[in-house]
This record gives sequence, C-alpha cells and structure tokens, in this order.
Amino acid sequence: MRNPIFILAGLIGLIIVLNGCGLKSEEDALAGAKATAENIFHNESQIETNYELGNNTIYIPEYLEIESSDESNLILVNGDQTYILFRNPIETSQSELNFHAANAENALLLDSFSNEDNFGYIRILPDEGEGYEMQIGVGGVKITTFTTKGKMDADAEELMKMAKSIVM
Repeated sequence: MRNPIFILAGLIGLIIVLNGCGLKSEEDALAGAKATAENIFHNESQIETNYELGNNTIYIPEYLEIESSDESNLILVNGDQTYILFRNPIETSQSELNFHAANAENALLLDSFSNEDNFGYIRILPDEGEGYEMQIGVGGVKITTFTTKGKMDADAEELMKMAKSIVM
C-alpha cells in the first residue's frame, strides 16, 4: 500500500504542473475572445480580401477550405471544424438584427461593439460537450463555428476579420 503523503504530494504536484502549463479558465478564455474580437473590430487597418462572395469580396484564412457557397452563404472547413458564414444583403453594416437574434439565455458571452460605420458582436454559448459555439457578426454578416477554450482567441480573431472584411 502506498503512503498517502506521497499520493497527496503527487496530486499537488500534478495540479501545479497543469496550472503552469497555461490551461485557461473558461472566464479567461471568454474574456480573451471578447478582447480579441473587439480589437479586430476597432482596428482600422484594411483587411486584404481573397475570395468573391456574390457582389462582395471576403478574407478567408489560407487554412480554410470552401465546402460550398452561394450568393449569401459560405461553408468553410478546417479538418473537423466547420465555419458557417451567412450574409444578408438587405442589412447594412450597422444592422443589429443578427445581434438581437443571437440573444440567448444560456449565452456565456454576448457583447457588442460599434463605431461610426459598423455594428459588431460576439456571442459564445456552451455546446453539449466540452466545447463552445462562437458566433461573430458585423452588420448583416454572421459567422458561426464550434471552438474550444484553447482556440477561442484565434477563432475570434479570424471570424471577426472575415465578417469585417465583407462590410468594409
């Protein structure tokens, strides 16, 4: 039988190592995603577009593959992660329609940003597993994907860049 002191010391050591490895809390991941989305939204640098969607052009990260597209919708994939983009051509860049439709009681995060030209938002919901549904929108454009705590920042950045690039 093992000494309980060694087991306890081992567990404490494991906790210290795991905390030191940068495992984010849910609260930190949500705050980071919000800050990232808001920074990209307010950044006035031009986002270089590389794909035509209807009468608009859009920035799509190189690692994403286009699974299907039409005038208003784009489905992108990266391995097993899917990104669904919807563009409502009737809505302006200042439209709050998607934001109001995104309101959900179980939202872990729902926040909006605005400037003279655009209205944007980020919404994060828990999914059935250990992941999260992230939706980012600017005006009549919204993009949704499923993400993890570890990828929230990166996904928030790329989704906001894509949404913002259409309405610029």
